[in-house]
Amino acid sequence: MIELQNLERDLTRFRGRILIVSALVVTLFALLLSRLFYLQVIRHEDLHSQAEGNRTAAVPIVPNRGLILDRHGIVLANNYSAYTLEVTPSKVPRMDDTIEELSKIIEIQPRDKRRLKRLMEESKNFESLPIRTRLTDEEVAKFAAQRFRFPGVDIKARLFRNYPYGELASHVIGYIGRINNAEKDRLEENDEEANYRGTEYIGKVGVEQSFEHLLHGITGVEQVETSAGGRATRKLASTPATPGSTVVLSIDMKLQKLIEDLFGDRRGALVAIDPRNGEVLAFVSKPTFDPNLFVEGIDADNWAGLNESLDKPLLNRALRGTYPPGSTYKPFMALAALELGKRTPTAITNDPGYWMFGDHRFRSHDDHGLGAVDMYRSIVLSSNVYYYSLANDLGVDAIHDFMKPLSFGQLTGIDILGEVRGILPSTSWKRSNYKKPEQQKWYAGETISLGIGQGYNAFTMLQLASATATLANGRLRYTPQIVKSTQDPVTRVKSPTATHTPTHLPFNPDNVAAIHKALGGVTTEGTSARAFLGAGYSSAGKTGTAQAVTIGQKEKYDSRKLEERQRDHALYMAFAPLENPKIALAIVVENAGFGAEHAAPIARRVFDYVLLDNYPSVEDIAAVQSGKATTPIGRPRKVQDVVWSIKP
Repeated sequence: MIELQNLERDLTRFRGRILIVSALVVTLFALLLSRLFYLQVIRHEDLHSQAEGNRTAAVPIVPNRGLILDRHGIVLANNYSAYTLEVTPSKVPRMDDTIEELSKIIEIQPRDKRRLKRLMEESKNFESLPIRTRLTDEEVAKFAAQRFRFPGVDIKARLFRNYPYGELASHVIGYIGRINNAEKDRLEENDEEANYRGTEYIGKVGVEQSFEHLLHGITGVEQVETSAGGRATRKLASTPATPGSTVVLSIDMKLQKLIEDLFGDRRGALVAIDPRNGEVLAFVSKPTFDPNLFVEGIDADNWAGLNESLDKPLLNRALRGTYPPGSTYKPFMALAALELGKRTPTAITNDPGYWMFGDHRFRSHDDHGLGAVDMYRSIVLSSNVYYYSLANDLGVDAIHDFMKPLSFGQLTGIDILGEVRGILPSTSWKRSNYKKPEQQKWYAGETISLGIGQGYNAFTMLQLASATATLANGRLRYTPQIVKSTQDPVTRVKSPTATHTPTHLPFNPDNVAAIHKALGGVTTEGTSARAFLGAGYSSAGKTGTAQAVTIGQKEKYDSRKLEERQRDHALYMAFAPLENPKIALAIVVENAGFGAEHAAPIARRVFDYVLLDNYPSVEDIAAVQSGKATTPIGRPRKVQDVVWSIKP
């Protein structure tokens, strides 16, 4: 009896265990089935994509960078093919040992190793990465003879950026360089990072930077099948890269070279604009630099030479250098007087050689009085006293409000990045730029020197050239434009760049004509008459001499007592022909002295080139560089007869 009871108890326990185990098994199978449903149905597309990603890889195809041309089709930036020593990390078992052995055949510098390490961190191990670029034929031959020793190492041809004319127009063209962290962050923010896979270069300054979106092109993609170890086994599909667009500048490169030659070793800037449409014909900043130095990363010695030089060759003086305009400001002050009713063309001001404001004496040129001067004589003979008096009558805010639409102290909107605003002073400007109450107050005496382009005035040559072009056409201010058109790399169709609607300035034509007449007198009987003797065309201009350092009113200026970099700047603004202007320009030659001797002769040669198709002789260029130019110019030649002495 007892035995039967024990059997029933055991059977009951067994059945309970079976039920528990069965329930556990069913639960586990249910979990497996639900997981299977989740993976196979709900996440099918996502997991399928991941599987394909593990099986395949996208290799970027770097596009050819677009060309940069001048207005006549001269190539200013192109690409060339050169041999590159490259490694595929997935095929190299011991990278450090391989590089060490390669160094015995081909020179590999520490910076090459650092670059490769960075590229390996940023790329997939099946991508081919450069370790040495621009191999010589001898280096190629040395490696080819021992290639069998280096699996995963090969020689390939890559395209490199090239600037055929070196230092010429380097501030306009700019250069490319390696992408830095800030640029990488910007690309990520703009969702452009994918388009820069496979390349480590980007435009840095000038047109290369400002038109990067057109010059770079569209990166292509090659789909490859990879093994479990990451080795590429075969190509599945390919989307070719789209080359960058060709960018055509409004710059005349022969004119650009002429101007840079005329400057020689002197520092300064010149901007020449077509007043009929705002196209920039020349954009000069001296000294210049060789953009080819930056393409593969500039070395420490060259960088120190450029960055630490007192001449600041990396500074784009035409775009970012600010200068007091000196007497080149007087024609605009005279126009303000006419437009605002403060003077008539015939109103007389007595010029005894100084002007008194309270007990303060404002001096004129060499304390030389000009006697009775009207507006015409005030510009032709460059009377300081006339404009001291005029500035006092106008007041700083009226001067500011009149000059602002002419682009003084404003961003002109030119189509390259980096422009600075400069300073067009006003009472509100001073309040916002100084902290101490006594500094924030505008004193009436501070207005006086503004009339002759001194004081707080500080403008770029681009602003002065833009204002001169507006004065030349009499009513329209065009936005300066360096890029004239672009060309599609596939269709070869040229498209003009978007132009801005010119701003209409409602100047009275009679007032403009009065200023034009006076500026014409400057070149026939005034301060630049000698430079334009026998020119064969009419022109308008105004010389200027601006202080580089402040000289006290009681102290007479003597350049011989000053260091070279403390001497006055030479300036000139001009346009020609006087009746129907085709070119307007502004020029500064730093620390050169009088504008009539050092700036006006350069303007004369520019106008001869543009209007007469004449190119000065080598001797005449040298004379202009030395400040000893004579007129008429020596043995002018037709441009087409000149052998352009720079080799692409």
